[in-house]
Amino acid sequence: MASTVEEEENAAELKIGEEFLKAKCLMHSEVALVLERRLEQLSQTTDDPSSQVSQVFEKSLQYVKQFSRYKNPDAVKQVRDVLSRSGLGEFELCVIGNLCPETVEEAKAMVPSLKTKGRALDDERIEKMLNDLAMIRKFE
Repeated sequence: MASTVEEEENAAELKIGEEFLKAKCLMHSEVALVLERRLEQLSQTTDDPSSQVSQVFEKSLQYVKQFSRYKNPDAVKQVRDVLSRSGLGEFELCVIGNLCPETVEEAKAMVPSLKTKGRALDDERIEKMLNDLAMIRKFE
């Protein structure tokens, strides 16, 4: 009888399960934009949009607005572009985009998979990516 050993999931090594590796992740700022757009659509179709949204919707919107680092839609797009060009996985991209580390050491502590040998991201590229994000925050 052959036994199969399931690989243990470990976000530090980017072992997050096949379904998550293929999934599109959104940063808090992106979720806020989606929910605000939905609320705007509801306000155009009804006199009382608050009657059309659930408490979960309202709480979710409050949460992502509170923890969104980027408020301007153009800045959110720029952040996504910078992080996507850096060769990050979706999970890594969202962690960096949400937590906004300021140093390479912070980035590696928050996303341990950045330390994986053989990755195209060396400290210099991570530093450039973080500097680009800092510039976006500065001018937002």
